Order: sequence, then C-alpha cells, then structure tokens
Amino acid sequence: MTGKILVIEDEPDLAMGLRDNLEFEGYTVFIAHNGEDGLDLAVKEQPHCVLLDIMLPGMDGFDTCHAIRKKNIRAPILMLTALSTEVDKVKGLDLGADDYITKPFNLKELMARIRAALRRFEPVLTGKKRRKFKVGRATVLLERSMIQIEDEDIPLGHYETQILEMLSQEPGSIIDRQQLLSEIWGLDNEPMNRSVDNHIVSLRRKIEEDPKSPRHIITVHGFGYKLVK
Repeated sequence: MTGKILVIEDEPDLAMGLRDNLEFEGYTVFIAHNGEDGLDLAVKEQPHCVLLDIMLPGMDGFDTCHAIRKKNIRAPILMLTALSTEVDKVKGLDLGADDYITKPFNLKELMARIRAALRRFEPVLTGKKRRKFKVGRATVLLERSMIQIEDEDIPLGHYETQILEMLSQEPGSIIDRQQLLSEIWGLDNEPMNRSVDNHIVSLRRKIEEDPKSPRHIITVHGFGYKLVK
C-alpha cells in the first residue's frame, strides 16, 4: 500500500527513524518539527495520513489537530503521545484525532494501524459518497466527516465516522462492541482494547445535549451500542 504520510514530531531522531521505516514500506513522507509547519504541510501536500506528536513546541498536538480539521483535511490523524490517560485520549478524539499510539510504541503495531487507517480512508480517496441523517439536534454528514448543530460545523474523526456509519445502518439495533472493533480497526479478541469506548465518549460529547445521560448513542451493557435517532 502506498500513500503520503505527514509526520509532525519534534524529536529529530524519532522523526528520521519514522521517515526511514515509512519510506521502506513505500510511503512518501513529509516531516515537520512543530505544529505551525505541520499545518502548512498538511494544507500544501494533502497527506493521506498524519502522525502527530502531542508534546510539540509552540502549538501543541491538540491545537494542531484542531487546526488541521478546521482546514477540512479529512485524512486519519494518529496521535503519538507519552500521555496515556483516558482524559487525554478523549480530548484528542474530540478535536478530530482518529487513534492513539502511546510512546514507546511497537513499530509493527504502528505500521499495522497506518495500513488500517488508509484502508478505512480509501472510500474518501475514491470519491465514494455516503449518507447523511439526523440524530437528535445534530445533522450527521458522513460524506464530509462532519456534524452540523445549528450554525456550527463539528469535525468527526475517521473512526468516529465509521462508528456512526455502522450504527446508522440499523438504527435501534444493537451492534456488538467486538464487531465494531473487528470491522473498523481490524482487531479481534482484544477485550481490553478501549478504542471503541473512547470514541463513543467523544461522539457523545459532540452529539448529545447531556453526554452523561445519552439519549441517542446508547450503551447496552454486556452487548454493545445502539443508535436512537
């Protein structure tokens, strides 16, 4: 698989190591060492995937992620971070990130996540159109990876879009958590993986009027989730 990867990382040795490994896999790689330069490259090069460090000088990774999404760049953003708390992860997802890789990371796992992200991004690259629908007060625009609430446009991360697409196919029906993990991330039999749960929390914060008492994205304990429009 080929594609353009933007690496925004302030540690020169790590950035160069990522470049070498990604280029060996056949990717075209662009490097930025701060958020401002990373944003400029994202706009100029329109990468297919972004690897974004959180602890950047000046504009940090959270602000950079938000700025990239405000430019309507829809490529998957994988955040590279030494922060591992659920609060930090959900904050990134709220701002439009798609996934987290916690430092120090396994190179094979990182490559696998990049490949999975690019596979999920392929419908966008090929121009495949998807539906839009209402959920409570929000209009979900899957084809634009965006939610509209009144006059506000709220960006959706890549995996958030995939979750909503799966849940919306059978509104009111329960979608098994493991099914979401398997079909969206390509991961099987990983009951401790929190990827689905973190994205559900982020989606509720974007869609629900009261995220702590959700009315539209409902947990069915012991089974999974369902969407109630």
